[in-house]
Amino acid sequence: MKTTDVRVWGIRQDARSKKASYQVRWRVSTATFPQTFRTKALADSFRSKLIRAMRDGEEFDTETGLPDSLAEKPPSLTWYAFALKYLAMKWPHAASNTRDGMNEALAQVTMAFLDGLSGRPDERLLRTALRRWAFVLPGPTDREVPPEIGNALDWVARASRPLGDLAKPPEMLAVLNALKLKLDGTPAAAETVRRKKNTFVNAMKYAVDLGEFADNPVTAARWQKPEVVTTVDPRVVANPAQAESLLTAVSYVGRTRRSRGPHLRALFAGMYYGAFRPAEAVGLAEPDCTLPETGWGRVLLHRTRPTVGKRWTDSGETHDDRGLKNRPEQETRPVPIPPRLVAILREHMDTFGTADDGRLFFNERGGLVASCTYYRAWHEARALGLPPEQVASPLAGRPYDLRHSALSTWLNAGVDPTEVAERAGNSVEVLFARYAKCLFGRHEVANRRIEELLREYM
Repeated sequence: MKTTDVRVWGIRQDARSKKASYQVRWRVSTATFPQTFRTKALADSFRSKLIRAMRDGEEFDTETGLPDSLAEKPPSLTWYAFALKYLAMKWPHAASNTRDGMNEALAQVTMAFLDGLSGRPDERLLRTALRRWAFVLPGPTDREVPPEIGNALDWVARASRPLGDLAKPPEMLAVLNALKLKLDGTPAAAETVRRKKNTFVNAMKYAVDLGEFADNPVTAARWQKPEVVTTVDPRVVANPAQAESLLTAVSYVGRTRRSRGPHLRALFAGMYYGAFRPAEAVGLAEPDCTLPETGWGRVLLHRTRPTVGKRWTDSGETHDDRGLKNRPEQETRPVPIPPRLVAILREHMDTFGTADDGRLFFNERGGLVASCTYYRAWHEARALGLPPEQVASPLAGRPYDLRHSALSTWLNAGVDPTEVAERAGNSVEVLFARYAKCLFGRHEVANRRIEELLREYM
């Protein structure tokens, strides 16, 4: 409804106190509403706001008599209350590793955005309460919580600052700067900062959707983000001779522990000769493999089993069970594999068989191979298969570097980049962006072509 009349009268609030007060009275439809002020200036200011709202065509509530611009707004959510709402919205559809990263980012922002309320718990207890209880589903209200954790979270709920304070650029800048540190206060890697910042930006977009902000407040803060290195370091790339030496060395690792090394040799060979991601290799099963006695074979990748931790999976298992990275759930990726890898996989199955569900790689109980297991074997193999100066270098420092080595080798061999990208499960743009510094062979080809062209004119 629009107002039909707005007037102000000066009245005495209490005749005995001899203190004048001033009352604004206005009418909405058939009802009249009063509001009293200590001074005439305050009354005139309120009257002006009513008249402005009337002229702007705002609707007036028939129960309170107030226009939308003057209606009392509910108290702003605290950051902590909002973060719990955001978590509940994102969790069901997020991958397990995404849940872990989201948990870390929300916990860090929460700790950076607390008032100086007395009774602050120990920092380690706060981190534990947020990481292991607050930002995990089912949440603390749906689980039995230890008393010290419950007390810490109660304190966080009371000490958390209003979400609306993040609209102030200095407050936003302080939170963004906190993301440059780990929860223990040490500097975080640039890629970790980027990932946490992306989570925070996404959360602020959700706050805009909820009507808490008109625009994303992150954009108002002039924050210097750390530079993230996206290209592969050429020093980690192993050449074919070095890769074979490392695969041979794996065969000599852990012989007293039920052939741990020999059993993992084919796992690493898949990462090098097939450019499989570790999580793809761990989930590889016999029905996915076409392994002829001679010539090239093929592997049909469609499943990844990354190690993420029980807190982040819906099944409560340590490994997640998902489709291919950055692909629809049911999409597959056929990868031709060279005769060398075909022979290694055939030998592996002849020697070790398969797990009950057909997986090629399994632990002593038939379960999935843990990342810590193959990382440990790989580090031992490097010490055996490389000379001391290369052991101390970044060369093939991680199992994932075998995939980097494979893709670099294919590109330097002159394989069409579109074909390399298809086999790797990357886009051509990502492929060149990541491996531009590793294309030694292509530089030599380009140099020869330039020299040939120049000779024609000399």
